[in-house]
Amino acid sequence: MDLLALAERAARQAAGLLRDAERPIDPSRWQSKGRNDFVTDLDRHAEDLIRDILLEATPEATLVGEEGSPELRGDGLRWIVDPLDGTTNYLHGFPACAVSIAAEVAGVLEAGIVLRLEPEIRFSATRGGGAFQDGRRLTVSTVTEPHHALIGTGFPFKYPELLPGYVEQFRRIMLATSGIRRAGSAALDLADVAAGRFDGFWELSLAPWDVAAGVLLVREAGGLVTDLAGVERGAEQGPVVAGNPAIHRWLLRMLEDG
Repeated sequence: MDLLALAERAARQAAGLLRDAERPIDPSRWQSKGRNDFVTDLDRHAEDLIRDILLEATPEATLVGEEGSPELRGDGLRWIVDPLDGTTNYLHGFPACAVSIAAEVAGVLEAGIVLRLEPEIRFSATRGGGAFQDGRRLTVSTVTEPHHALIGTGFPFKYPELLPGYVEQFRRIMLATSGIRRAGSAALDLADVAAGRFDGFWELSLAPWDVAAGVLLVREAGGLVTDLAGVERGAEQGPVVAGNPAIHRWLLRMLEDG
């Protein structure tokens, strides 16, 4: 709970910075990190703010952040931070973006928060303590039939070599469910699985900062999060399949067939 309180303090200050700042709508102020992947000075400033708050309180910790130290590793307390998940959405004024912070101790996710910017919604979880949205306990959905299910996804926009297989997966799942949605923020997608709005979710390659807090949210809400082979996911790079137990099992079969 101490780790969660610290993460929330850092997330709220970063969210305040992002809300109050002048949004750089001119593309000349965007910097490209890769194919369709942008970063601005605001992302970096938000991560610096988060780093200062977290490491001042826990100087023994290390921090893995999308913008400043993506390769840093540590064996004790590790903070895994995405200062602005959904940067492209933010730049276009599309309100699906969030600050995501997780605390991992000795490789085990212990606490996490996903703070949606607009409107502000707080998703939080601690290991063994449950998952919550603004203080209300979350549980994954009870949908068991695929044709009733709403599934979230993320496009492999950074990895065009994955597109042929992804398109086949998309076709199979679209034809078997009530719909697929892609909002552009994996942290919020996983929060929506935890809240029961999505019955399942998959994406073929996500980074630790994309998923660390969301993985804990889903698990503490009674859901499953694995890779494509059904191996339990932690905070590492790779594919993610999440959902309530029934839809998760079905998704794994569909993705393997695809």
